[in-house]
Amino acid sequence: MATLVAPDHLSVVEDAEALRKACQGWGTDEKAIIKVLGHRNASQRKQIRESYEQLFEEDLVKRLESELSGDFEKAVYRWVLEPEDRDAVLANVALRKSETDFKAIIELSCILSPEELLGVKRAYQNRNKHSLEEDVAARTTGDLQKACISYTFTYRYNGEEVNARLASSEADILHEAIKDKAFNNEEVIRILSTRSKAQLNATFNHYRDVNKTSITKDLLGESANDFQKALHTTVRCTNDPLKYYAKLLCDGIKRFGTDEDSVTRVIVTRAEKDLKDIKEVYYKKNSISLDDAVAKETSGDYKAFLLALLGKED
Repeated sequence: MATLVAPDHLSVVEDAEALRKACQGWGTDEKAIIKVLGHRNASQRKQIRESYEQLFEEDLVKRLESELSGDFEKAVYRWVLEPEDRDAVLANVALRKSETDFKAIIELSCILSPEELLGVKRAYQNRNKHSLEEDVAARTTGDLQKACISYTFTYRYNGEEVNARLASSEADILHEAIKDKAFNNEEVIRILSTRSKAQLNATFNHYRDVNKTSITKDLLGESANDFQKALHTTVRCTNDPLKYYAKLLCDGIKRFGTDEDSVTRVIVTRAEKDLKDIKEVYYKKNSISLDDAVAKETSGDYKAFLLALLGKED
């Protein structure tokens, strides 16, 4: 369930005017911006952007970029974009890091539906004038490159139908490859990059039932390399996205200085989808609410905006 608290009825003209007023004068009224944008869903935000441009002949996104700064600016900027465009931006940010954030690419490829991923790829190409696959290929190498390209390139079946015999045979293939430490086996990449989520979960369940251990535990050894970590992330994103996101938030918040990119990415992308469910998993794992953890480890307008998206005012 979503955490975003948005009104059913509103005046987009009044919202646009409120944002215009917040951006005028000597100082920006960040609280006014949070009051409006922190409580509007994707459809409403799109209407506000359109109304703002009609009224003031100015791009709201660009105006907010120029008025805000730091982590608050990044969070607001990503929030006001169309969801597909936002994910395209997040993919580009992940690829431009000095050490490519392959987790963000795997999230997009393994958690989004095939139609959603296709929309992100279109948005990415429109923004960057080259394909997501092209940039993934340029920013990764070796086995990691093969896997990530396969994930982004594939259009998977999205139904619930499962072939039990296939799940059994492919669980055996995965087990043999992992046992022999042949993680880069082409069959491993083929299975993880082409099968539907339902089929993969049936395979993972069969793997656990037969081998009395989960595939995630077997994938990570004491000296796991980036490719093994990527396979591990693939399984976790496919098998239990809620638990994956809760762990990502926990790691991001606990890191010295806080990993704002990861924390922002999860909260901004899931606030209208399943962030309430992620919060419940987070609490069960950490015995502290996500609201309290965010309030403790962040500050200022950035903190206030995240709390608004979490459904709790600062």
